[in-house]
Amino acid sequence: MSQEYDDQLAEKVARIGEMFGEFSEACDGGRLPEFEVFRSEPVNYRMRAEFRVWHDGDDLYYIMFDQATRERIRVGDFPAASAGINALMPELIDRLRGSDILRRKIFQVDFLSTLSGDMLVSLLYHRQLDEEWEAAVAVLRGELLECGFAVDFIGRARKQKFVIGRDYVVERLMVHGDEFVYKQVENSFTQPNGRVAEKMLEWAVSCSRGCEGDLLELYCGNGNFSLALAQNFSKVLATELAKPSVESAQWNIAANHSENVKIARLSAEDFTRAMRGEREFTRLKQQDIVLSEYDFRTVFVDPPRSGMDAESVAMVQEYERILYISCNPTTLCENLQTLCKTHRMTKLAMFDQFPYTHHIEAGVMLERR
Repeated sequence: MSQEYDDQLAEKVARIGEMFGEFSEACDGGRLPEFEVFRSEPVNYRMRAEFRVWHDGDDLYYIMFDQATRERIRVGDFPAASAGINALMPELIDRLRGSDILRRKIFQVDFLSTLSGDMLVSLLYHRQLDEEWEAAVAVLRGELLECGFAVDFIGRARKQKFVIGRDYVVERLMVHGDEFVYKQVENSFTQPNGRVAEKMLEWAVSCSRGCEGDLLELYCGNGNFSLALAQNFSKVLATELAKPSVESAQWNIAANHSENVKIARLSAEDFTRAMRGEREFTRLKQQDIVLSEYDFRTVFVDPPRSGMDAESVAMVQEYERILYISCNPTTLCENLQTLCKTHRMTKLAMFDQFPYTHHIEAGVMLERR
C-alpha cells in the first residue's frame, strides 16, 4: 500500500505543478516558490465515515456502493477510516443486529471520530423514534463505554433528533507543540484528515509569522484556522454564515482562551459590502464589532469548492498579504488569474487530505507587488 500511496501522491504533485506553472511570472525570479508537499498517512486517515445498513433476513451489515457500477459492497472494516471507527464498527453492528428495537428500519450509520479519542455515531431511521428506542440506545452506549469507547449517539428520523450524550465531539490538534481544542458538531464541516489538518495549521502559522497588524478571515467555519493564527496578529476578525459553525467557533474561542479573536456572522459577500461602507449590518453592532478599530493587513481565505466570488476577490486585493487555502485548485487558479495582477506568489503547498482520490488541497501565500 505504501508504494501505491507514493505513486498516487506523485501524480497529484505533477498535476498541481502543471496547473500552477502558468503563474511562474507572478513569482520572484519568474519561478514558482519551493513546492511544499504534506503527505497523509496511507491508512486510518479519515475521521469521518458513512455506511448504509443492509437488512438481509436476520442478518444486518454495513454496505457501500461502487460509484462506477452502483454495485453493493458488504463492508466489515474500512482501512481509510480512523482506528477508532474500525474498532467500533463490528462492536456496534453486532449490538444493532441483536436488538429488535435498534435494528428496525435503520438505514444508515454515520461515524465522526477524533484524534483525541472522542466519537459520535448517528443512527438514521425510516421510522419514528420513541422513548423505548432512546432507552435502548442509552443501554447500548453504556455497554460501549464499559468496553472503552468514548462514544455518544444521535438518532435521526423524519423531523426527529434524539441525543444520547452529546451531539458533538471535542478534537485536540497539535500545532508546533501547542494544543488547540475544537468543538466539532454533527453535520457541520470539519477537516476530514486529522493529521493533515495539523500540518495545514502549522503551514499557515509558519507563513504568517512576522506579519504586522490584524488578520481578516473569510469562511472561518468553526474557527479552525482563526485560533491557531491568532498568535501572529494583534487582533483577528473572522466571518462565517452558518449558524452552527459560528456557535462552535464561539465555544472554541472560549475553550482556547483566545482573547483577540472575534467572529462576525456574515457571508463573505456581505462582509465585503460592510467593509466598503455600502451597507450597515445590525449583526456587527450586536456583536460589538467596529470595523474602523481594525488594522487589517493580512487576509486568510478557505472558501468552498466554488472559490471566491468576483467582489470578494477584488476586496482581498486591497490587503498586503493573502493567505489562501483551497479544496479545489481549479477555482483557486481562476481566482489567481486576478490576484496575481496585484500580488506575487511567495509560498505554495499541497496537502493530501484525500488519499487515493483525485481531490487536492492547495495553499498559496501572496504578497503585494
